[in-house]
Amino acid sequence: MSWRDRGIEIKTPEQIEKMRVAGRLVGETLELLRRSVRSGVTTGELDAIAEDNIRSHGGIPSFKGYGHPPFPGSICASVDDEVVHGIPGERVLADGDLISIDCGAIVDGWHGDAAITVPVGEVNADLVRLMEVTEGAMWAGFAAARLGGRVTDISHAVESHVRAHGDYGILEDYTGHGIGTAMHQPPNVPNYGRPGRGARLERGLALAVEPMVTMGSKHTLIAEDDWTIVTADGSWAAHFEHTFTLTPEGPWILTAIDGGEAKLAEMGIPFGGR
Repeated sequence: MSWRDRGIEIKTPEQIEKMRVAGRLVGETLELLRRSVRSGVTTGELDAIAEDNIRSHGGIPSFKGYGHPPFPGSICASVDDEVVHGIPGERVLADGDLISIDCGAIVDGWHGDAAITVPVGEVNADLVRLMEVTEGAMWAGFAAARLGGRVTDISHAVESHVRAHGDYGILEDYTGHGIGTAMHQPPNVPNYGRPGRGARLERGLALAVEPMVTMGSKHTLIAEDDWTIVTADGSWAAHFEHTFTLTPEGPWILTAIDGGEAKLAEMGIPFGGR
């Protein structure tokens, strides 16, 4: 491992392999949570499922105790107009809700971080489209990443995908980020902007790409719990995230169970994993 300007951490191939272990655990935990989402379950029950799965597979929840005030959960559970950083607890999910679940795990000192948005039962078509656009924007970001390129090549691709599909709000105050021996590292990965700017994309750099998109305004407020981020206009939101790296062959999605191979093939993008 080495360090570049601005504190950017560059991992060896062996260290990226260790990140893959943490990333796969995050991906498997999120799939378990996806199957567990239903009307009548509480966000606290989902949190307990996640913590048990992470710890029983040799991991440590990245989020628990993080920040100030210390985050109390192992996942962020953000419902409806809550965009990110929702604290899990007694809230009961109901048919028609959207829940965004953000999950992180540490294995052998290395972090993985990913998020999904899941409908509770049947939701209206506009919300289905919101989820599709947000997730598609994340994958567009991966598709735009090339060794030797710049971080905002990803940002521009994310924004362009969202703008091409409707009049949505894209959060600007909350971004993706570098990741490795810490969950949040330089460089930031905005979800908007001109291409060709920011840190160079090089082998050994790991990034979390995470578009946060709303049905209305990009503006947000912080709830009284000092954690939960809600839309200022009450519009509902979606959030998707994966941790990825680049190899000479292409992107490798470290938090996708299959490394992103199937989705990248569908997009005609070479797979950089193994």
